[in-house]
Formats: sequence, C-alpha cells, structure tokens
Amino acid sequence: MTETLQTIALATRHGYRSVISHRSGETEDTTIADLAVATNAGQIKTGSLSRSERVAKYNRLLRIEEELGDRAVYAPKVGLGPKFLA
Repeated sequence: MTETLQTIALATRHGYRSVISHRSGETEDTTIADLAVATNAGQIKTGSLSRSERVAKYNRLLRIEEELGDRAVYAPKVGLGPKFLA
C-alpha cells in the first residue's frame, strides 16, 4: 500500500492522473473504493454491476458519498495523461 500511495503521489506531482483498478480474482473487500476517494483518483475500474463483489465496491462509493455529505466533490475532468491535456 505504501508503494502504491507513493507512486500515485509521484504521478500527481508530475501532472498525471491515476486510475484505481482491481485485479482478477477479486473479493468483496471494498478497500479499492476508499483508495480511489482518498487519493482523489477520479476514476475507479472495477467492472460492471454484474457480480456481488463488484456491487459491494459501488455500494461503498455511495456510502462514502453519504458520509462526506456536502464535502463530496466529483472530479469531472479525468484521463491518464497530464492534467493540462485532460
């Protein structure tokens, strides 16, 4: 986790955005949703709402939004390249 956070911070400092993504063999662990919000990634890749482990991640995003209330802000401009090109 430490290396992931350091890499995201490095990319952000150099004007790049991050996509938080799951791997195959996923579980119902929803940490990926918290990581996407905490790092202000703007994008999460977790698949369609076709399986319970994926639905759990989207449900966690909704709970985070509820917890944040008026402080919840969606970052509309996203992309993988430098921010100034997005």
